[in-house]
Amino acid sequence: MSPLARISTSYTPRFAEFAFEPGFTAAVDQHVAELRDKLEAGGGALQPQAPDREVLSDYALGFLDALAENGWREPVGHDYAVCRLTAISWLVRRHDLA
Repeated sequence: MSPLARISTSYTPRFAEFAFEPGFTAAVDQHVAELRDKLEAGGGALQPQAPDREVLSDYALGFLDALAENGWREPVGHDYAVCRLTAISWLVRRHDLA
């Protein structure tokens, strides 16, 4: 399974939390913006373009590897990694990159 599919399967269900966790929603939105900048998918357009699937996949794989190396375990709440993984999942779903 590709890293994008793995992340999407695990973190798309977190979208339901947006309805009652405005702080989480805002944090994920910031992570989406940071990812767009990092992956150069933001552009100056009113509607940001989709990130390149391969570039996002490479980034996601590196992020997952770093989490594994650090022994990260998903917490009950929302930490940096949960927000970042949810943002990756949002980009995948928004731009149909799965």
